[in-house]
Amino acid sequence: MADLFEEARGIQLELDRTIKPRPQTPAESFYSQLPRSGALGAFTTKTDLLFAAARKSSLWPMMFGLACCAIEMIATYMSHFDLDRLGVVTWASPRQSDVMIVAGTVTKKMAPAIKLLYDQMPQPKWVIAMGSCATNGGPYAQYSRVLQGVDLIIPVDVYVPGCPPRPEALLDAILKLQEKIMLEARGVVFDPASAPATEPPNTKVGAEATH
Repeated sequence: MADLFEEARGIQLELDRTIKPRPQTPAESFYSQLPRSGALGAFTTKTDLLFAAARKSSLWPMMFGLACCAIEMIATYMSHFDLDRLGVVTWASPRQSDVMIVAGTVTKKMAPAIKLLYDQMPQPKWVIAMGSCATNGGPYAQYSRVLQGVDLIIPVDVYVPGCPPRPEALLDAILKLQEKIMLEARGVVFDPASAPATEPPNTKVGAEATH
C-alpha cells in the first residue's frame, strides 16, 4: 500500500511540473467598464418609483396582536425567518408605522381601538389581514360579538388565509405587499370601484355563439 501511495504521489508531482499554470487575468473593475467620454454615466427614473422602492424596503408594522395568530407573527420576526432582512422592523407607535398586521379575532369591542390606531397612522399605509378571524370571522363568525372581517372598518391590502397561518404565509404576504407598492407606483393597481363597466355577454335565445 505504501509503494502504491508513493507511485501515485510521483505521478502527481510529474503532472504538476509538466502542466503550465494558467495566467490569472485580473477581473475588470466597475470603473473600467464605464464609458470613456469623461462622464461617469447616469440613469433616470420617476420619483414615484424611487419613493416606492424606499417604502417597500423599510416597512414598519405596528407591534400588537389580537389572538393566537400573533404567535405565528412573532415567530416570523424570529431568526429562523428574519423579517429584518426585508427591511421590516416592528414599531410600538402608530405615528411612525406604515403597516398594520391584524393578527387575530376582531371583536366589536376591539374594533373602535383598531380604527383609532389606523387613523393615527400616516399616509401611505397598508393593512394585512392575517388569518381566518381577521379575514371573515373564522370559527367565531357565528357569534354576534365578533366582526365578520376587519375590512368592514378599515381597507385591507393583503389577505392571509389559514387558522392559524404559518410564518411562511405572512412572509409571502409581506413580499406581495412589496410587489403591490411598486405596482401602485407604476399605476398598475387601481380601485376596482373605478373600473369601467363592461358589456354583459350575449344571452339571447338563438344567438350565434362567437369564438
